[in-house]
Parts: sequence; structure tokens; C-alpha cells
Amino acid sequence: MAQYRSFRDLDWALIIISIAICGIGVLQIFSATHDTPTWSDAWWKQIVYICAGIVLLWAVSKIDYHTLLGQAPLLYVLTILALLGTFAVGKMVFGSRRWIGIGGFHLQVSEFAKLVIVLLVARYLSGVKGEQLEVRDLVRLGGLVGLPLLLVLAQPDLGTSLTYLPILAVGVFLAGVRWKYVLTIAVGIGLMLPVGWHFLKDYQKARLVSFLDPSQDPKGSGYQVIQSKIAVGQGGMWGRGVTRGTQTQLRFLPVPHTDFIFSAFAEEHGFVGIVVVLGLYFLLLMQIVQNAQTSPDRAGMYICMGVAALLLFHLLVNVGMVVGRMPVTGIPLPLMSAGGSNILSMFLMLGLVNNVRLRRFVN
Repeated sequence: MAQYRSFRDLDWALIIISIAICGIGVLQIFSATHDTPTWSDAWWKQIVYICAGIVLLWAVSKIDYHTLLGQAPLLYVLTILALLGTFAVGKMVFGSRRWIGIGGFHLQVSEFAKLVIVLLVARYLSGVKGEQLEVRDLVRLGGLVGLPLLLVLAQPDLGTSLTYLPILAVGVFLAGVRWKYVLTIAVGIGLMLPVGWHFLKDYQKARLVSFLDPSQDPKGSGYQVIQSKIAVGQGGMWGRGVTRGTQTQLRFLPVPHTDFIFSAFAEEHGFVGIVVVLGLYFLLLMQIVQNAQTSPDRAGMYICMGVAALLLFHLLVNVGMVVGRMPVTGIPLPLMSAGGSNILSMFLMLGLVNNVRLRRFVN
């Protein structure tokens, strides 16, 4: 009976919405890669990753999240060691060493580090006794999140490293922080930006600048943004139809099944398709926030809101990137972009949200 009740009490709305977004992603991956010799099997691999992700979601939801919080320090240490190991044995792709080969699968450790950071932030903040965070709390938590962030940035992977920040930011905001600390941090970040600029690779600098005026280098750093905006504009109201997008099918649009999948989708499904997909993401976010509101304790609330902040950040940056309102940073569109590590990590985090939901019945 307990097994049945747990199965019944899963957040089925959240799961169905997630699978619907994944299904749209599979369709778009097929459309973007069906006639390419290298990626023609990407769509069915994505289906395998989705099925594996659903299994992981169920498995994680069965383990009490308090047990996972108790293991957060160990998971953090293992994550740091894995990130360091990436530099030693990781596979170099497009100038970045981000993946560790395991059999025929390439594991991107930085994606799974998001899950650990969600747990770590929730564990730390739920143990804070005061009504507001003190400087020592901000320094400790900033250091804990900053270490994996710097390791991922050194791979180099600016996009993924930035995704750790919204988890920290929303946790600190919900825990309570004095505005003078917020202003101090903002000023500190502003002063550090010129220093950080010198540590970026040349292509990263070009990406950050080119989105302001991609026409200055239309065949170089501005090419991706220009082609993406053309694809989005050509979609019109109803789109050109599956496998009929010219920018996508004629390969003007770069990586239309991963980072720029939203551009390819907009070209082939138009404004109406965009509204449907963004509506599904909105409903998914609202389901996660609702689970945060009904969580049995602060730790559960921090977990759910950390996942919501991460998902929202991914969505805003990716969509902003493809329409030329954000720099090109290589952040995938959650549940839609092709890639095993991102899909599996997202389902693991959705499993955490379901975990919190199931525990609300426990006295």
C-alpha cells in the first residue's frame, strides 16, 4: 500500500509536462539531424536518455532527501575530485576538456555538479539559526560554490559555470540577507569584472561582445547570432513545418539540435509553437514552486527553489541567446537540447522535487 501511495502521489503534472517538452525536443532533434551522417541517430539516443532519466527520477524520489542532504559533503568532495579528474583524463572537444569517457558514453561532470550544489546549498542554509545570513555564512557558502565554479570555468566552460550562481543566489535571497551585503557583493563583482575579462579566452570575449553588434563580424563571432535571428524570423506565425526550415536544413544554423535548438524549433513551428513551448516551461516552473510552498521543511523548500532557479536561468539565457539578447554561452535548453548528461541531470533534479513532494505526507 505504501508503494502504491508513493507512486500515486508523485507530481504527475510535473512529470507529464517534462515528458511533453522532451517529446517536442526529440521531434526537433530528428528534424535537425535526419539527413546528417554524423548526427542522424541523435534523436533515438535522446529517447534512450529520456527513458533512463525517468528511471533516475523514480529512483531519486524513493530516497529520503534528508538522507541525501546528509551525504552532501561526501558528494561534494567526490564532485571536486571528478572535476579535477576531468583535467587529467577528460576528452578534448572544440578546445574544452569537459567530458570523461565511460564506455560509449561521455559524462559531463559539471552537469551533475548542479545537483550536488543544490543539495549543498540547501543543507547549509537549512542549518542557519538566525533570521538573516551573516558575512561568515556568505563567505563560506560563496567559497563552497566558488570552487567547482572555478574548476568548470578553467575547462573552459563559462556557460555551465554560470549556472551554479542562480542556485546560490535564490538560496541566499530566501534565507534572508541584509541589503548592505547585497550592495557590497554587487560592487565587488563590478570591480572584479575587468580583472576576470583578462582570464577569458579570445573566443569567449568575442562571444560576449558580438551579441551587441553581430554585424561587425558577420562571418566570425557574429555568425551564430545572425543565423539564429534569421531562423527565428523566418518562422512567422505558424512556421515552415517539420524538416522544412531552410536555415536548419541547409546547415546555415549552427548546432541546431543542441545549443540552437530553440532557433530551429522557432523556424519550423513559428510563433504559435514558441508560445506552446514557453507555456509548458512556465507550467513546469509553477509546479516546482508549488512543491516548494508545500515542502515539509526549509531544506525541501531550498531544494525546490534551487531547481526552479537553475531551470529558469537556463531558459532565459538560452532563449535570450538565440534572439540576440544574451551572449552565446553554450547553455543548453533544458529537456529539449540533445545530450545525455544534461537530460539525466535535469531528471535527477526533478526527482529531488518529487522527493520533497512525497515527504510532505510524513509527520
